[in-house]
Amino acid sequence: MTTIKTIKKRAKAPAHTPALSPIEHLLSLAKADMQAVDAIIRERMQSSVGMIPDLAEHLVGAGGKRLRPLLTIASAHLCGYEGTHHHKLAAAVEFIHSATLLHDDVVDVSAKRRGKKVANLIWGNAPSILVGDFLFARAFTLMVETGSMGALEILATASSVIAEGEVQQLAALRDIEMSEEVYLNIIGAKTAALFSAAAEVSPVLAKSPTKEQKALRDYGRELGIAFQLVDDALDYGGYEIALGKSIGDDFREGKMTLPVIRAYSAAKQNRDESALAFWKRVITDCKQEDVDLEKATALLRKANALDTTLDAARTHSERAINALGCFKESPWKSALTDLALYVVDRVH
Repeated sequence: MTTIKTIKKRAKAPAHTPALSPIEHLLSLAKADMQAVDAIIRERMQSSVGMIPDLAEHLVGAGGKRLRPLLTIASAHLCGYEGTHHHKLAAAVEFIHSATLLHDDVVDVSAKRRGKKVANLIWGNAPSILVGDFLFARAFTLMVETGSMGALEILATASSVIAEGEVQQLAALRDIEMSEEVYLNIIGAKTAALFSAAAEVSPVLAKSPTKEQKALRDYGRELGIAFQLVDDALDYGGYEIALGKSIGDDFREGKMTLPVIRAYSAAKQNRDESALAFWKRVITDCKQEDVDLEKATALLRKANALDTTLDAARTHSERAINALGCFKESPWKSALTDLALYVVDRVH
């Protein structure tokens, strides 16, 4: 059985060879497929209404890692799928993701996305929401064209779950007493659901055995949770280039993420009245000063909340790797294994 230790040993490149990151390596394996996916994305985001392609291009054309559609492509190869419908499903996955980002940026009052000013600050909130709806519609058209009711059901269900997760997060905004269980339910819905669906649709399309469908569904879910946990840690003093958004956004929006939940819990356990008063002021009351992000980060480090959040991410990363155990060794399995490690290691 492949272990974390042997994976790391295998992943080391010779000293004279410039090492590709796992995402770059996966992109190189999937180059032809991703070119086909990008062509579909470019074609299907066009409209005679000029604002639609302009606004969509601002987000979709900004790059991003295309991680979710990559999962769909890699899973198709892992399962031996030989058709081309996985390209449309991968494009649908990217459209769903882009639509949720456009909606999120309006709800969260974000300033940057993928290193650029968010679309709603340029075109306004209403156009951003409506173009997000357009991309959702395009995604469902692509799903229908594949003729796979199973894939349609998976992605349609994921879209519903994502929306529920967003509403649950909005309802829980500034809830300083949020439990870890509620938090994990939220990120399981708003982040991990699409990772899971993106990985599962290809084995369904390929009519793979049920155990392979479940394996990739579990892989995607665990990878998505690990990804979000790392993002939550990076929000406090992480590298903006790794995060893809402004540092401290979650803090300024009053979001209860795992590091804050654990730091607040530690303050209650230690009866640290000063820390408790701080968290209630900046989260519940939303009374923040310029120095508060730095103070919050210091409290998180004091409570070891950032390190334990990353430890939790590593646990989910390992679960993702273990989920691939039913597949025989191949370049695609290796690439997906390395990706699960990289999702956590990108913090360095």
